[in-house]
Amino acid sequence: MIDREVRELEKAVEQIWEIATVKMGLDPFPVNFEIVPATVMYEVGSYALPGRYSHWTFGKAYHRMKMMYDFGLSRIYEVVINSNPSYAFLLETNSPLQNKLVIAHVLGHVDFFKNNHWFSNTNRRMVDQTARHARRMEEYEFTHGRKVVEEFLDAVLSIEEHIDPHFFIRKESDDQDKKTDKRKKEGRYDDLLTKSELGEDESPPTASEERARRSKVRLPEKDIVYFLMKNSPALEDWQRDVMSMLHEEMEYFVPQMQTKIMNEGFASYWHSRIMREMELSDSEHIEFAELHSGVVSPHKGQLNPYYLGYKIFEDIEKRWDNPTDEEREKFGRKGGEGREKIFEVREVDNDISFLRNYLTEELCEELDLFVYELVDDEEWTVTEKRWERVRDQLVANMTNFGFPYIEVADGDYEGNSELFLMHRYEGVEMDIKYARKTLEYVHKLWGRMVHLETVVDEEPMVLHYDGNEHTED
Repeated sequence: MIDREVRELEKAVEQIWEIATVKMGLDPFPVNFEIVPATVMYEVGSYALPGRYSHWTFGKAYHRMKMMYDFGLSRIYEVVINSNPSYAFLLETNSPLQNKLVIAHVLGHVDFFKNNHWFSNTNRRMVDQTARHARRMEEYEFTHGRKVVEEFLDAVLSIEEHIDPHFFIRKESDDQDKKTDKRKKEGRYDDLLTKSELGEDESPPTASEERARRSKVRLPEKDIVYFLMKNSPALEDWQRDVMSMLHEEMEYFVPQMQTKIMNEGFASYWHSRIMREMELSDSEHIEFAELHSGVVSPHKGQLNPYYLGYKIFEDIEKRWDNPTDEEREKFGRKGGEGREKIFEVREVDNDISFLRNYLTEELCEELDLFVYELVDDEEWTVTEKRWERVRDQLVANMTNFGFPYIEVADGDYEGNSELFLMHRYEGVEMDIKYARKTLEYVHKLWGRMVHLETVVDEEPMVLHYDGNEHTED
């Protein structure tokens, strides 16, 4: 990008910031914009955070994204990081108009990061923290070997989604945790008892003492990663530290998983409003209309979160600006409150409450939403058009981020230190082949036999893995 274009872009950033904050009432963190080539953009996109530890899954994601870009099948226009100040990466091949739209879109995201309740407990310095994690991971690779560390990461990443999204609410507050909080700030594993803390004359707990301690753990436990990290008899200190780092990073990503539709819809709503206030040429207006319609349009065969979120926010604005006589009488709406209501929704809701509260029958009909299923393993068929069922199915698909809801039911099953997991079946069966492979990883983390109770063909089934073979009953 030549110097003249950079200066024009800097001027556009100032204009967009003033429109967003002064005229529109947005309240974002300060944002640092970086113009980067595609290789950097897709590296940041695949790792989710710059400077993160290395693992083959990130490389796989990078090559897939880059291939799609090289063949012209998809393109990432921006990546924005939830931090204070925030960081946004713009693709150097974007046109000036594309960058203006992206900057406006980013400010919507950053306002959402700053003001949405579900992001209020995220670490706003996570970029720095992940860099520290990466350095510690490199130290472990040097000490124990890269292959050993990578294989352990394979096991932990197989269950990384199985954490408690409300983990921060129930953190323990006893004296030990006060000590560990201090060590966490120092970049050390937050729940690990060191030899100096045990005391020179104290020996590690015996097997029976360890079983007794685990039997007192509060169960069932949804946070499988945390439970294994604290209670596994098979882990070494460095492995607990690795699990602690991954758990902390996953905590950071949870709010983004909880608000995908809202976040993208909110940013799209605001980029459309901000761009309408910009002084654009006729050709730029046409380019903007094409870009905007490409972002907020339905996708064949799948749900476009930008489109759904954008349409719901527009509907909220319309309904609160121009309430019906019934809404005025029943809910006390006065009219002209659309913008205020949008900010309120942005502050308190996540995707589940957003859809449950604001996806109306009229919207379902307008957006032509329906439920479709594979019938008799032969063809996809529309099975539900009633709007309440469609809404409830969308909500159900987002519960637990769309992953099976699994809990630790017993950490000392049959008194043998075996791990018993329970799948909270709600009508959707697990992929048994995938479940068996994951049990192998869990066995590696626990070190003893593992069991998983689920439902197959409407009948209860328990999967077992003892480290050598799979059985079931």
